[in-house]
Amino acid sequence: MDNVWSGQWVADRLGVRLAGAGAGAGAGAGAEVGAGDGFGDGDGDGDGDGFGGVGGQGGQGRQDGDDGRNGDSGPDADGGAELRELLGLALRRNPKRAHLLVSNVLGKHVPQRPATVHGAGVRLGRRVRELLGDEAAARAVVLGYAETATGLGHSVADGLALAPYLHSTRRPVPGVATVGGFEEEHSHATSHLLLPEDPGFLASTGPLVLVDDEFSTGRTVLNTIAALHRRFPRDRYVVVALVDMRSPEDRARLDAFAAGLGARVDLVAAAAGAVHLPDDVLERGAELVAAHEAAAEDRKDATATATAIAEGAGPSAGRVDLGWPEGLPDGGRHGFTPAHRTRLEAALPVMATRLAAALRETPDTSATPDAPAAPAEDPAATSRRAAPALGGPGGEAGGPGPGAGGAPAPARPLRRVLVLGFEELMYAPLRIAEALDEALDGVEVRYSTTTRSPVLAVDDPGYAIRTRLTFPAHDEPADGPGPRYAYNVAPGADPGRRFDAVVAVVDSTADTPALHAPDGLLAGLSAHTDRLVLAVVPSYRPQTPPTPRTVPERQAPPMHQPSYEPLRGPDFSSYAPEEVGWLLQDFSHVTLEAPTEEREEAIQSGGAHYAESLPVEYQPSERYQELFRAALDTSAARIARAVGAVTETVLAERSPRPVLVSLARAGTPVGVLMRRWARHAHGLDLPHYAISIVRGRGIDTAALRWLADHHDPSDVVFVDGWTGKGAITRELSDALAPYPDFDPRIAVLADPGRCVDTYGTRDDFLVPSACLNSTVSGLISRTVLRADLVGPDDFHGAKYYRELAGSDVSEYFLDTVSARFAEVAEAALADAGRLAATDRTPTWEGWAAVERISQEYGIHDVNLVKPGVGETTRVLLRRVPWKILAQRGAGADLDHVRLLAEQRGVPVEEADDLPYTCVGLIHPHYTRGATGADGKTVGTASDKTADKTADKANTANTANTAGIAAGRHERTVAAR
Repeated sequence: MDNVWSGQWVADRLGVRLAGAGAGAGAGAGAEVGAGDGFGDGDGDGDGDGFGGVGGQGGQGRQDGDDGRNGDSGPDADGGAELRELLGLALRRNPKRAHLLVSNVLGKHVPQRPATVHGAGVRLGRRVRELLGDEAAARAVVLGYAETATGLGHSVADGLALAPYLHSTRRPVPGVATVGGFEEEHSHATSHLLLPEDPGFLASTGPLVLVDDEFSTGRTVLNTIAALHRRFPRDRYVVVALVDMRSPEDRARLDAFAAGLGARVDLVAAAAGAVHLPDDVLERGAELVAAHEAAAEDRKDATATATAIAEGAGPSAGRVDLGWPEGLPDGGRHGFTPAHRTRLEAALPVMATRLAAALRETPDTSATPDAPAAPAEDPAATSRRAAPALGGPGGEAGGPGPGAGGAPAPARPLRRVLVLGFEELMYAPLRIAEALDEALDGVEVRYSTTTRSPVLAVDDPGYAIRTRLTFPAHDEPADGPGPRYAYNVAPGADPGRRFDAVVAVVDSTADTPALHAPDGLLAGLSAHTDRLVLAVVPSYRPQTPPTPRTVPERQAPPMHQPSYEPLRGPDFSSYAPEEVGWLLQDFSHVTLEAPTEEREEAIQSGGAHYAESLPVEYQPSERYQELFRAALDTSAARIARAVGAVTETVLAERSPRPVLVSLARAGTPVGVLMRRWARHAHGLDLPHYAISIVRGRGIDTAALRWLADHHDPSDVVFVDGWTGKGAITRELSDALAPYPDFDPRIAVLADPGRCVDTYGTRDDFLVPSACLNSTVSGLISRTVLRADLVGPDDFHGAKYYRELAGSDVSEYFLDTVSARFAEVAEAALADAGRLAATDRTPTWEGWAAVERISQEYGIHDVNLVKPGVGETTRVLLRRVPWKILAQRGAGADLDHVRLLAEQRGVPVEEADDLPYTCVGLIHPHYTRGATGADGKTVGTASDKTADKTADKANTANTANTAGIAAGRHERTVAAR
């Protein structure tokens, strides 16, 4: 590594410090930290490409005693040195979280020798094989995390040698069904999809090896194991990372989770340690970022002349045909087997030879070698001076670019070459770079990839992210357009860091006009190198049609039809029996409610799922009920018009006689209204059912089987109230993957998140049914899924709150909206006609906004960000709110939100750049008592007297805690 630690700049200014945990120290259940075998490539060239043995000989389990996280000095000073070999520090452009750990051996942000990057993963894989033994290793499956650890996971699989590999992806592939997914709570981009070509890829009972670059809290691992264990249960997991930086609390959480799961969880990490942060790190970090950005603007002004000199100096990209083997996957997105690895190994020398020849033949086209370049922080200047690539996708290789005065400049020898991969495409470029390093004798070859992660750049030897190139996404990502980054590619102020040649490796899906555009990646690279080569790897598409699913489902495999029929009013719900049939069990006799604070603590600690208990039903004050009625009077016509538009769209595009299936319970009032519209406008008597879907656990498969037995699945249209960030939209798509006869598209009243194509409006406005809980939803609770109550062939459950009949406004809401059907009919039909002619392709703008808000506010968990009026209301009624973000100038639509926020002591902050009317933020670090915005108070002083009355009512419900614990105990015993 460099002589100057690439975290020193941050450490000096913020007081941030790395401390090693020492040999075998506290890595969690069945942990193994360090092997003493080293990660260096042994080339002895003195440039710091390798690093010595990391950690000591790891042992099983945890050592007791202080691990250095709570004091000023750790037990193992060398451990801190080893961490400094592995990690640098950078600043997040985020006032809520100051620092970022940057790996020196991952090959993502820091260009590194390819043998070092590959070797780091291979050594970890060999340790996993030693831990498991050959028999278990041959039955194992390796799963890597997108995007950062896709190459590391591949390399671990190489070291394991006997196991196939799959990585999660954020890129849906047309024609390939998902077999599951999970959330990465601390990432700027969170949703992971699993798209194996073989639907049974994860169905083996062998160990599952999960690979990530770093453990910061372990929550991602918990999310993954929990999501996969429900569908593909097994008795052993191995978690692998380069560094384990969890706190003792985080480690204890994983230990408890493993014990409750009834499965063994082993950890293998190259090193463990901690990051020590001073109390004022956020304030100092924010000041430092602001000062740096101001200085960067001044530098841009000062280099305007240099930019003008350098305009047009960059080379065009020459395209090289690698000769990638036909049918060989480009990576692990759909699965990568040991046989695939053998084919790749055989082809690598030929590909490296072709690439080396192309580099030698590509002319040096720099006009003035000593001319200063514009700062890498200025992508606009980069695009102005860079010549666009010739040919575009599928075009011929570009010829020589202009030198000084239009003539080619004399070629200079190759000294440093960078192979630059692309986001999730890490492994193929890594192995190509490793082979190229062998083919180019005497040339220093480095490897890194582009990334989605936004990080501040500071051109200082003691800072990990020296320079940053910014360019638009060029692979048409599912979550919409956005900036992408290439770090430490531009040389900055040090000419010795300049790469004489850059090889950009992308897959064919990403070889788009945006890649070749004047502001694209190739133009940005062109400004900072003398030779630019583009190598395109064919994007692998599974060729076989989807096969019938024979793997276990999240709840149960198809066995037999449940004997019971849908529940109907008045025995279950206050709706008329013809309005809706509930595909649920009646849990009215079971105590399921728990105080909000107790539920929030259990949910955020990972000890319970939100669907295992119910919040205590909020009973509105007289003032709040007045707000509800006023809001309904104001919005009834608007709701009726949206109901008409979405119903007409469904009838025209989905089925002339659809079977409406609402997602209980927010979707149920909308389903009833759509049924009423079809009867009013067309005389149709449509069947309508309500079904349970649970985030993270999927849809009620017993109810699905009932629907398939009684109706044509192609006629089923799933209905919900509104979209927020689209989590349930994704959940439904994943849950229905084993049932291709059902259409996973949801029809909603309002789609402010822009994540569905069947809706009545995309405006974010107050739907009064969101203002209340059961008293506007037929007196039905939200649905419950608990292992001690719901068997493999049972419907999910819910409660009927008969005792709240005096407060019920369910029929009043429906009748008030239905009464406006006639007056809005013409406008609704016109809306439906306009929608038919509109491009309604989901853009997922809401999801992108939620990720931005999660990052900006330091939450790092999209599940705690609830966008839209409806979701914000739910936060205030059911969860532990932290703060409310409101669109500046929002009017009466937010009166009830402001009232609830006042009652709970929650601040409402106005913002100018919200795509929603409001956003609710759940308390991000909840512990018992931390319910208000200050993390301590439950409500305002005026509310405390009223709260005492509520507390008395809640006392009777505290038995639920024992019930939840009993349910978890039963699941544990069953798993064992």
